[in-house]
Amino acid sequence: MQTTLTLAAGLILFGAAAGSVMAAEDGKAKPVERPRSESQGERLYNGIVLPETWPPKDVDPRDTAPMPVPYLKHPPKVIPIDVGRQLFVDDFLIESHSLARTFHKPEKYSGNPVLLPETPLERQGKFDDSAVVKGGGLWWDPTERIFKLWYEAGWLTTVAYATSKDGLHWDRPDLDVKPGTNQVLPTDLVYDSGNVVVDWDARNPEQRYKMFFRKPGGNVPGMSLTSPDGIHWNRRVETGVCGDRSTMFYNPFRKKWVYSLRSSFRGRSRDYWECDDFLDGATWKPNEPVHWAAADRDDPKDPQTQRVPQLYNLDAVAYESIMLGFFEIHHGPPNDVCAKAGLPKITDLNFCYSRDGFHWDRPDRRAHIPSERWNSPAWDRGYVQPLGNICTIRGDKLWLYYSAFRGDPTKTSKVNRLNGMHQHGATGIAFLRRDGFASMDAGATAGTLTTRPIRFAGSHLFVNVDAPQGELRAEILDDLGQPIRPFTLENCRPVRADSTLEALTWTSGDLASLRGRPVQIRFALRNGSLYAFWISRDATGRSDGYLAGGGPGYTGPTDTEGRAALDAEKQLGVRLLPSRPDSPPRP
Repeated sequence: MQTTLTLAAGLILFGAAAGSVMAAEDGKAKPVERPRSESQGERLYNGIVLPETWPPKDVDPRDTAPMPVPYLKHPPKVIPIDVGRQLFVDDFLIESHSLARTFHKPEKYSGNPVLLPETPLERQGKFDDSAVVKGGGLWWDPTERIFKLWYEAGWLTTVAYATSKDGLHWDRPDLDVKPGTNQVLPTDLVYDSGNVVVDWDARNPEQRYKMFFRKPGGNVPGMSLTSPDGIHWNRRVETGVCGDRSTMFYNPFRKKWVYSLRSSFRGRSRDYWECDDFLDGATWKPNEPVHWAAADRDDPKDPQTQRVPQLYNLDAVAYESIMLGFFEIHHGPPNDVCAKAGLPKITDLNFCYSRDGFHWDRPDRRAHIPSERWNSPAWDRGYVQPLGNICTIRGDKLWLYYSAFRGDPTKTSKVNRLNGMHQHGATGIAFLRRDGFASMDAGATAGTLTTRPIRFAGSHLFVNVDAPQGELRAEILDDLGQPIRPFTLENCRPVRADSTLEALTWTSGDLASLRGRPVQIRFALRNGSLYAFWISRDATGRSDGYLAGGGPGYTGPTDTEGRAALDAEKQLGVRLLPSRPDSPPRP
């Protein structure tokens, strides 16, 4: 069962401004925000208009308030919803409601870890055994119908490649980069951390795969590489200078490559650099990247270390209609303390959400994938790191891959790589309902949710709903807030199901008659949870949203299949191990 945090007891009524992130009143001068209607910059797929100066350069390194999110304060007057499932992670889509919002946590797989250091490449020495994503990449290949994984083999050593049909069992092919191994990083390069991204839009097939990585050390240039097959990396460009654990991702909504660069403007933090061309745009100059993201005063201190949290890393991927990310929050202890203890530093993963690719909303500050901490013998005792592209989609679930370290307290030393803090690194999975980051809930007393004005080009309303003992109905409202016949609550066929892809219909009428017209949807819910809605172009339930790392049944970066992907996952017949919470950790 998923662990949840209910942000309201019972039914809570929010007005049109609910969910807005307000700047802290701490006496410091704040930049004057330009009203949304005055913005003259790029218009996004969801109606958000960016300011002319982009990316923003107004992040105050001294201000520990949560990052302001302008589009929550000034949402578009009409929101286009033709891209992807529409999620309730914030109030961007909501004008009013009388429901309770619940944020959900993934559940760790009882069979973890699924990738252990087993080969000589992964067991580089006495203190350096690891097979970890720590960024990397995991993507479904629809042509070969396999998962392709790029991961770090050995500690601070190289990148290896593995494949899987089910996402649980991994084959390590013998490749020609370093014969007898599955290494893909050119042998003259040494790896600290980085990402691999499939470029679905690559004009040049020789650059279908993109990799950015940093070698070990202080502030030094990184390296951006491209490959036709993900194995042979033929082109390389030295990037601008960056700190360790810098990464990159692709924002397909704006067709921008984004470099997430380690900074130190407020402890461990991140700077931002975007470009149109992955290689040509990678040569930033000092001070050109802008300050971006950091931990803030709403991030809780770890009860054991009691240190001020810092942002260790920020990875992201396009999921449905949003950018989905993980803030990797660092809680300490300092490296020298970890080295003396032979145990890994403590980092947790916290979900973050963005609709413009720069500003991140983090309404739930719990650790969504936590370290199990030093007092546990678990394989993921500490140093939890995200997969670079966050997750894959497996039928009704999201599979979130992450890596972690158990450490070895019998090996202690002040000298790096001569202690156990980075010992026994492995990779595991956590599961979450599809779209299951947040739900809008009702009990025995029915509640409603009314969207802001929206515009669509589809013709079939679908929902992700859990209400087998309750029901969900909907009606469509005009610009005066009146129901449009025949799309009324009375004519709506009630949905009584637990389904991540369920059609919601009326006894008559065709939604295509409302295409392009600003309308609102009012949902009425009893004894259930609503996770998402979308208006599909056909009866398959396709969302045309982005798929993170993809999964069985999908044929590209966006959902053009709908229900067929659910069927493909069922045909795969993956069997997961039963829950075994009291079992000892795997070696």
